[in-house]
Amino acid sequence: MWSSEDDAELRREAMQWLAVRTNDGLESLRYDEIAEFRFRGEAFPLMDRQRGIRKPAVLDSALSIRTIWRAEGKPRPYDDDLGSDGLVRYKWRGDDPDHPENRALRAASAQQQPLIWFWGVGPAQYMPIFPVFLIGEEAEQQQFVVATDGLQHLRPTDSPIEEVLRRYLRTESIRRVHQPVFRSMVMRAYENQCAVCSLKHPVLLDAAHIVEDRHELGVAAIRNGLALCKIHHAAYDAGILGVTPDSEVRIREDILVEVDGPLLEHGIKALHGLKLRVVPRARNERPDRDLLDLHYQRFIAG
Repeated sequence: MWSSEDDAELRREAMQWLAVRTNDGLESLRYDEIAEFRFRGEAFPLMDRQRGIRKPAVLDSALSIRTIWRAEGKPRPYDDDLGSDGLVRYKWRGDDPDHPENRALRAASAQQQPLIWFWGVGPAQYMPIFPVFLIGEEAEQQQFVVATDGLQHLRPTDSPIEEVLRRYLRTESIRRVHQPVFRSMVMRAYENQCAVCSLKHPVLLDAAHIVEDRHELGVAAIRNGLALCKIHHAAYDAGILGVTPDSEVRIREDILVEVDGPLLEHGIKALHGLKLRVVPRARNERPDRDLLDLHYQRFIAG
């Protein structure tokens, strides 16, 4: 086994490398790109192709966990999701608590080791979320409790602020885990292009919710997303730009008669009546008509 210093150096270098390769969490990586990581001059796998839990032989605890991608409507073999306390859960490997991979996770929890969570956003494509910590185990549900950096010691209590804390944890968990995953799925589906203007610079693109995630229909699924450049995302959220259920762009009437510079003229007003320029190739990933209509009715109402 390596020393604790070796272990810490590996995790630190792996996360620094991932931060650079993902543009500080903006971009997902393919499996073959993740496999390019090297430690001390040699290839060092950060993720196993066949296993969800990566525990290198030289370490005494897990290094990474993985949630595989499934197309919408197809269930994942393990149901990793938010708990009622706002913290994320990660399922055991199988139902044997003494499975070596479960023991590796238990060791990471006991040592409070930072882990990398590779969350599938497409075929062989992953969004790395890091660092995450295992802060508890729920044996009856066969799962570990996962917290993101800075939240691992914040636990719901019986105090009057428990509900506030729970909402805070949920918000932070969504921000640190689900939002980057949602963004990566939407960017993949739209091939890193704005649906409205086809701008192709990921740093200038957002994954916009058609129906906001706090709405009961606001699922973090590709069919509830649009890849939009920052200008058109802001215009969409502000009710300046709308999209019909038939994927046609509409511009608010008062904006159409406004006189301003070339950005308004060519970047906003000229879009009125045009179809979305970019939509996902897969039919089940295209914008949901009912969700588009819900947002469009609000646009019409002003």
